[in-house]
Amino acid sequence: MPNQYKPTPPLDELAPHILRYWKTRLNDKEIVQVLQKHFNTECYGIGLTKFHQIRVDMGLERLRRQGRTIETIREAIMELRQMFPHAGTREMIGLLFHEKNMSVAKSVMMSYFAVYEPELVRQRKARQLKRKRFWAAGVNDLFAVDQHDKWLRFGLGLHTGVEPFSGRIMWIRVWHSNRNPQLILSYYLDTIAELGHMPLITQSDLGTENYGIANAQTLLRQHYDPALQGTLQHRWMHTKKNVMPEITWSQLWCRFTPGFETLLDEGVIEDWYDSGNTLHMMVFRWVFIPWLQQELNAYRDRVNNTAKRRDRNKILPRGVPNLIYDSPEDFGALDFKVSIDREGIDCVCNVYINASDPVFDLVLPMKAPLEPDGTYYMGGVRGGLGLGDSHVNNLNALAERDEPDVPLDDSSAGVEPLIVWQFSSDESDNDGAVDEW
Repeated sequence: MPNQYKPTPPLDELAPHILRYWKTRLNDKEIVQVLQKHFNTECYGIGLTKFHQIRVDMGLERLRRQGRTIETIREAIMELRQMFPHAGTREMIGLLFHEKNMSVAKSVMMSYFAVYEPELVRQRKARQLKRKRFWAAGVNDLFAVDQHDKWLRFGLGLHTGVEPFSGRIMWIRVWHSNRNPQLILSYYLDTIAELGHMPLITQSDLGTENYGIANAQTLLRQHYDPALQGTLQHRWMHTKKNVMPEITWSQLWCRFTPGFETLLDEGVIEDWYDSGNTLHMMVFRWVFIPWLQQELNAYRDRVNNTAKRRDRNKILPRGVPNLIYDSPEDFGALDFKVSIDREGIDCVCNVYINASDPVFDLVLPMKAPLEPDGTYYMGGVRGGLGLGDSHVNNLNALAERDEPDVPLDDSSAGVEPLIVWQFSSDESDNDGAVDEW
């Protein structure tokens, strides 16, 4: 009698999808259900028992099998506390899962805090938040973008793009500038080129740094839909009205920034870094920007694979941002994406981006090649925590030599505003009204 069960799909094809859904914290039954989308169900099949066996073989173990206690998680939490000193129960559970591959029950985490960190529990107070309204028709209805300036004192500029309906962070980037319209546009183009589609419109605060995105979005939308000729496909928002990116920055400031800012402040306080010294600034960029970008990428990945907290005042679908964005039909939502091709991206790049602009250089051009251990330093030196006296002494020795005569150009100097369609800011800012779009 032939076997009535279908063969299991090839593991090398199934494993990437299993890892992807594992990161979203779905249970076994839910993962088996969504895996059906990724293989031919007429030829292959997979059940709960077989999936459980595959998952264990891949080293993906759940709460009961790991059996974590407050003692077994203490060392990992103490390590994470160096960079995430304010993480609470929910945030720390996510950090342990994504960074340490440790599944910890909420009850165990709360017991740990009660035993080892009672003072931090007492410090967590409720905040009075001002609720604002935000509307989105569906996935890819819009991308909202914004810059963050609180690290400019270190010579670091942050920028993000958010898809509001799903809550997915499309990009979050750190560089030595966040005011150059060509640089900001490159973030957007890199994202939509990877996705293969673009939103209906983009949205930002008023500011020249957003002219590049406004024009590129308008040009691309008109390229794929000639009926839009003569219209602006970008939405300009007044102060405090670009809500979703502001929420993203607020969460970053609470969940990510404190530990990293303490590390950066230490370098300034100890006089290791002088922002007015060209050599110091170049070394700082070379060492810390690639490392900080890796950490921001990990933060973005955690946020995009974690379901938002329940909110009875929110009517948008609740779930994991990545799952909502990739499969909006599973949440009863529409997808308004506009498919694009490489030709359109290249056309926009040729019109609005000068690839030789100095703003795209991490550091000023060097006359000598990198030392063999250059990649070691660009990795952040053991996760950013390995800089010691020997490194500082080496930098001081370099500083004692004659500094090279190289100018430090302002990345935005001489850049003409990249705007095609004119807009007016004469409208009064009425805090009590909802923006009409």
